[in-house]
Amino acid sequence: MKHSSVFYFTFFFCLLATAACNQFAGEKATAQAKFTKNTTVEIPELLDRPEALRYGTEWDAVQNMYGAQVAALRQDPSKPEAYLKLAEVFIQEARITGEHPHYYPAALQVLEPVVKNLETVENPDIRQKDLLFRALSHVASVQLSLHDFGAAKNTAEQAVKINPHNAFIYGCLVDANVELGNYTRAVEYCDKMVSTRPDLRSYSRVSYLREIYGDVPGAIEAMDMAVKAGYPGYEQTEWARLQLGHLHERYGNLAEAENQYRMCLAVRENYPFALAALAGLDIKRGNLKKAEAQLKQAAGIIPEVGFYIDLAKIYQKTGRNTEANDLIKQVEEMLAEDMAAGHNMRMEIAHFHLDLTHDYDKALEFAEAEYLSRRENKDVNQLMASVYLARGDQKKAVQHLKKASATGCKNPELVVLQKKLM
Repeated sequence: MKHSSVFYFTFFFCLLATAACNQFAGEKATAQAKFTKNTTVEIPELLDRPEALRYGTEWDAVQNMYGAQVAALRQDPSKPEAYLKLAEVFIQEARITGEHPHYYPAALQVLEPVVKNLETVENPDIRQKDLLFRALSHVASVQLSLHDFGAAKNTAEQAVKINPHNAFIYGCLVDANVELGNYTRAVEYCDKMVSTRPDLRSYSRVSYLREIYGDVPGAIEAMDMAVKAGYPGYEQTEWARLQLGHLHERYGNLAEAENQYRMCLAVRENYPFALAALAGLDIKRGNLKKAEAQLKQAAGIIPEVGFYIDLAKIYQKTGRNTEANDLIKQVEEMLAEDMAAGHNMRMEIAHFHLDLTHDYDKALEFAEAEYLSRRENKDVNQLMASVYLARGDQKKAVQHLKKASATGCKNPELVVLQKKLM
C-alpha cells in the first residue's frame, strides 16, 4: 500500500500467534515491517503481568489492544496508527509493571520508523501531520521517562510547532524544562497547558511548580484538584493521589498521607507504590518489621529499584549486614541493567552510594556527570551539596546549596541542609 512517495512497505510474520487476542501476552510477536528499503522493525513482545496487577478487565483490555494492532499490521503493514497504539501500550505497561528496560526501548523501537518516514513526506496532509505530532509526543514522553531531558525538550519543541493547541505536549515541555532547571519557562508552558485543558495532568504540573517555588498549601490544593479530576482506580489518578500523599508526608502531616495511600489501595488493590509509601511511613514511625513486610510485598509485584534500596536500609538498621550486602549487589545489577537499556540513572546511583554504600567518591562521580547536563536543576544542586558535605568540602557544598535554594523551595531535606551550611 502507498501513502506517499516514501511509504513503501513489505511485511513478514514468523511464529505469529493465531489464537484469541488475549493470548498474545508473554509471546514473542515476530512481525516485521520494512518502512524503507533499509529499515526493519520487529514488534516487541507484550510481557505477562503479575497476577496482582491484572485489575479485573484492565489486563484483558491491554492484551486485546496489543493483539489487535499486531493483527492489523499482519493485514496491512503500512498503518502508522497501529505502531502508535503499540507505543501507547508499551509506555503504559512500563509505568504499571516497572519493566522499564523492556518497554521503553520497545516503545522507541516502534516509533522510530514512523517518525523517520513521516518527517520525509513532502507537503504532508493534515492526517500525516497529526500522526507525526502524535509520534513525536510519544517519543518525548519516553525520553522524559528515560531521563534524557535535553532530547525530550528538543523533541517536544519539534512537536509543538506542528500542533500548538495540545495540552499533552505542553506537559512534556513543562517536565523537560523543570528537569533542566528552566523554571520560568516551565511556568509559561504550564500556563499554556492549563488554559488549553485543565485536567489531572495540568493540575499536577501546577502542583509541582508551586512546590518548587515554596507554595506548599497551593501545591497540595492543585494536586487535590488533579486527583478529583481523574477517575478513581485508574493508574494516572492513583499516581496523582500518591503524589498528594507524598506532599502531606513531606511537610509533616503523616496521618493524611496515610489516608491518601490507603485510598489508593482501596480503589487499586495491590498498588505497589502505595504499599511502599505506607512502608515509608512505618520506617519513620520505627515500625521496621511492618515496613519490611510491605516493601517485600511491593517488590514481589514489580521490580522497582527503590523498594530494594529501602529494604537494604532496613537490613542495615537492624544489623543484618550480610542480607544488606547481598541486596546492595542486586541493586547495583538492577541499576546497571537500566543504564544499559538507555535509562539515565545517574541521580539514583549517586543517591545509592551517598545513602547506602557511603562511597562518596562514587556518589560524586555520578552526581557530577548529571550536573554537567543539568547545571540549573535544584535537585541536582541539592544532591551535589549533600555529596560535598559528606566529603567535608563545605565551600563547594554551600555553592551548590545556594543554587538549590534559589526558587524558595521549602522541601524539608533542603531546609536541613540550609541549617547545616548557611
